[in-house]
Amino acid sequence: MRVKASTTTAILAAILASAGCGSKSTSVCTGGSTANTCGAVTVSGGGLLQSFTPPCDPGPGHILLTASGEVLALGGYAFPPANSGDVAFVDGWEFMFDKVLVTFDHVRLSQNPDKSPTDQSQTGDLFAEVDGPWAVDLHKGGPLPGKGGAGEQAVPIAAIACGFDATQRYAFSFDAVAATASAKNVNLDLSSPTTTDYTDYQEMIANGYTVFYIGTATWRGDQGGATCTTTAPTYDFSALPPVVKFRIGFATPTSYINCQNPDNDPATPFAGEEHQRGIAVKTNQSTVAQVTFHTDHPFWDSFLHDQPLHFDQIAAEFVGTATTPTATLDGGIGVNFKAFTDKNGTALPWRYCSNQNGPPPYPRYSIGTQMNFDNLSVPFVLNGPDPAAALRDYRDFMKYDQSTQGHLNSDGLAYVQRNYPSPH
Repeated sequence: MRVKASTTTAILAAILASAGCGSKSTSVCTGGSTANTCGAVTVSGGGLLQSFTPPCDPGPGHILLTASGEVLALGGYAFPPANSGDVAFVDGWEFMFDKVLVTFDHVRLSQNPDKSPTDQSQTGDLFAEVDGPWAVDLHKGGPLPGKGGAGEQAVPIAAIACGFDATQRYAFSFDAVAATASAKNVNLDLSSPTTTDYTDYQEMIANGYTVFYIGTATWRGDQGGATCTTTAPTYDFSALPPVVKFRIGFATPTSYINCQNPDNDPATPFAGEEHQRGIAVKTNQSTVAQVTFHTDHPFWDSFLHDQPLHFDQIAAEFVGTATTPTATLDGGIGVNFKAFTDKNGTALPWRYCSNQNGPPPYPRYSIGTQMNFDNLSVPFVLNGPDPAAALRDYRDFMKYDQSTQGHLNSDGLAYVQRNYPSPH
């Protein structure tokens, strides 16, 4: 159930006031003045990053920028799912996060989000911009309620006060960027060079990661009343390791342009879009703009939005491994996602596990015996020479899906501009 915007704003104002919030990040306003500042508790950069001063609630007519990975980033994906309809890995894996590290920057508000009904990337002139970059662990949540409903949390990032016109909507855009020592430390523990936050963010910088998933996947498809079916009953799934650590980093700088905004509902969106675009400020309270990262995208079996999640194809890289392995994105190098095999070269079938009644509720389960993911019309050349011309393997497939994960206010889709070599 979604939290009403008025309720969210009232709660965040009370929390920020009681917590002792600080001055806003510097914003570039081409159409007005910036907000005033207030007393603060600064987060140290720890010698690795820059210090960060949390923002105050900027008040009526202005925008409070927040960030969230929604409730799934706070914990992960339980299996079996507690409720019918909960997001879960359909092949029976529990997927739990220790960290969801992200770096983002260049939050932009532009005029005329409706400039082109058929081209979401087009907007009017830039009106305001606030720059970080900001380094955040979304697994840690934050003091504010998130936009997606009960149990969700968000962390305050910046206040933007630029003389907004309450009669207009402004196009909202932001960038996921490579980790950098110039990022502001929103909530990482950098108290010592030996903390895991310190070493993990160092790894992000070294590899140019924009997003870094760290945690543990455990197969639980035979628990909680769940039963499993497969398209190849003779395949020995017991050879897959029951527990897999993961350290999956994505070097996928991406711009999310002119986001749709669920807070505008029930306004009528353009044809083919889910919500009306843009943000309109309120005259009686601040307006929350939540940069949202959905953590499920890399594990979809298709480039269609909101597809089933799978982990068997990753665990299959470690068939016969005696110790607990660690999965990385590089495990997908050279892997043909149109015909998955395990480490031994044996065809990997689909597996579906559920504690609900009824047949598998997704169509790809019945498309052939062997797991095969759908790249739609995006070009694919196995082990091809040019990543900008065609996907080359499963690593490229995961990156392409993951790069669509940035949204506004929970579910507001954006025009996705990939700023790394990939087919467009």
